[in-house]
Amino acid sequence: MSNPDNRAIRKVVAASLIGATIEWYDFFLYGLVAGLVFNKMYFPSHDPLVGTMLAYATFAVGFIARPFGGVIFGHFGDRIGRKSMLIFTLVLMGIATFLIAFIPTYDSIGIWAPILLLLCRVVQGLGLGGEWGGAVLMTYEYAPKNKRGLYASLPQIGLSIGLCLSAGVVALLSGTLTNEAFLDWGWRIAFGLSALLVFVGLYIRLTIQETPEFAKIKEANAASQIPFFDMMKRYPGNILKGMGARYIDGVFFNIFAVFSINYLTQTVHINRTEALTGVMASAVVMCFFIPYFGALSDRVGRTRTYFWGSLITAFSALPAFWLMANYSEHVMVVWLSIIIPFGIFYAAIYGPEAALFCELFDTKVRYTGISFVYQFSGIFASGITPLIATALLKMNGGQPWLIVAYTIFAGVVSAFSVWLIGRSASHAEPQIVPAGARGR
Repeated sequence: MSNPDNRAIRKVVAASLIGATIEWYDFFLYGLVAGLVFNKMYFPSHDPLVGTMLAYATFAVGFIARPFGGVIFGHFGDRIGRKSMLIFTLVLMGIATFLIAFIPTYDSIGIWAPILLLLCRVVQGLGLGGEWGGAVLMTYEYAPKNKRGLYASLPQIGLSIGLCLSAGVVALLSGTLTNEAFLDWGWRIAFGLSALLVFVGLYIRLTIQETPEFAKIKEANAASQIPFFDMMKRYPGNILKGMGARYIDGVFFNIFAVFSINYLTQTVHINRTEALTGVMASAVVMCFFIPYFGALSDRVGRTRTYFWGSLITAFSALPAFWLMANYSEHVMVVWLSIIIPFGIFYAAIYGPEAALFCELFDTKVRYTGISFVYQFSGIFASGITPLIATALLKMNGGQPWLIVAYTIFAGVVSAFSVWLIGRSASHAEPQIVPAGARGR
């Protein structure tokens, strides 16, 4: 590639990465605080488990909203352009997160407290539903074809940075404030910081150009009239296989990044700051392994990397939870039980995932396609996982082995799905035909 193209793609990578970081910071912050604060301040109950499950239920609502955001913003992203949707979704999610910081508690306004929290969570879900697809598309469609796994994985680092920032901010506030101060007002600072991050992201995103692939579609007036229906008609098999492949991603992430904090603090009785530090450390490690596995998928194949990553990641839950349950007095062991499976093995899934999904669809419906696959599957793969894990933990008397079995099941489903993707290998890019030249 020429130097101007190199400069352009570096700017696109920066814009996608920082935007994805902000979006994931906002989204994961809610998940972290749900089991620590919202269960007490917004969903009061005589049974702490009930309060926690109610808080996680609003967490799940965000995932239910995400596919709607994916379809809505995917439609306009495939019709109008990727860039404009990236800017709009960033603003939408930033405002929703900022407003959460000012919602009064249940004791102050009663039932309106959880209702307002729920509404903000829905808006968060809509924003992220459109954000992820646009961020990875910008880098994927700008990248050289032999490096698309690497470049599409770079916005994925935003997940680990966002998680690291959210866990770090909560850990800092939790460690420096008294428990009363943290529950009263400390957690609100973490949500208020979102406004500063959004301004930085907007400044960078306003300077980038539309992707060359989509620019050709617009120039030829060949954009799909209704991308969602077009996608459903031409790629039904790829949609199902993509959602199956996504299963282990959502399950594993939410067990280790969201549920594990509640498990470690309430069941294993580890200090809240120590639990958050373990998750934060794994997020830092993940930053380096996501691009490594993205680049590896360019060399050995997308489906092969994802297949083995699904199985290894899933089965790593067994030794991880065994160590958490039996060596809780050794903080370093607990940290390693999170860092190795979550920081390293999980990256073998999340690194190549973006390019894998992009190759399931052509340019005309790609924004809609990858957003729908990723976000719709997130309802059952991600959104309800903390609820399922909490229920399985209670069902098994506080022992984590049913959770481990559920994780392994998800890994097997994903490995089989990606094997089917590899067998079909239907990644052909159709010719660009002007809208007026198409037969009816």
